Amino acid sequence: MAENLAPDHWERYTQLLRSWQQTFKKELKGLQKHYNHSGLRTYQRMIGCELLEDGSTTGFLQYAYDGQDFIVFNKDTLSWVAVDNVAQITKRTWEANLHELQYQKNWVEKECIAWLKRFLEYGKDTLERTEPPVVRTSRKETFPGITTLFCRAHGFYPPEIFMTWMKNGEEIAQEVDHGGVLPSGDGTYQTWVSVDLNPQSKDVYSCHVEHCGLQMVFEAPQESEILLLVVKAVSGTIILTIVLAGVGVLIWRRRSQEQKEADYHPTTSQ
Repeated sequence: MAENLAPDHWERYTQLLRSWQQTFKKELKGLQKHYNHSGLRTYQRMIGCELLEDGSTTGFLQYAYDGQDFIVFNKDTLSWVAVDNVAQITKRTWEANLHELQYQKNWVEKECIAWLKRFLEYGKDTLERTEPPVVRTSRKETFPGITTLFCRAHGFYPPEIFMTWMKNGEEIAQEVDHGGVLPSGDGTYQTWVSVDLNPQSKDVYSCHVEHCGLQMVFEAPQESEILLLVVKAVSGTIILTIVLAGVGVLIWRRRSQEQKEADYHPTTSQ
């Protein structure tokens, strides 16, 4: 960005955002008056566009009040969709300015996309790279009589990925629990899928992963790891044991008031 944008780019946009800030303050005060609200309130604007793989584009512009949808721009009909009666007041005011409606449509459909394509070109070495996922499966007893299979993927980019567990070669989508795709902090992403099973079951489970045309299959491990929270009372001594596979064992013992002791015993990472 620093190599490709004019030196005054950031200053111009800083001034633009400051002018928006003043406008937002006035609009927020008006909304508080109409809602008969006082105290701390939030007013948010979200605007952006998307360039899809097939070359098509989408755009959006919407506002929220106190974290809830307030009014949404429909660029196809050059109108605003109001959520409640207060938003209807804003809708009538904004739709009276046809020039502004056309400007918003043009920005979402054309100017935003032009900037997006420009930014993609500037950062293509990073944004268009492909890093395959590192996948690991594990098998843990989460509750007595219940075993959970985990399939974890990390270190992949871009973030679009498909993961699921299959039983005896057939997909079991309704039984699978999915974790969100989250940033790892190093420019890559991570996620997981899990499925519960009867440890006595003879079914064969496998984790299927698809990422950027790469397809991988991983068999479920046969040996179990323990992930249990156990509370026991032994001879008047309370023992709380938490076993975390790959993290460690934390044992806390409350003995007499004269002696308290806490031990941490790391285990081998899986």
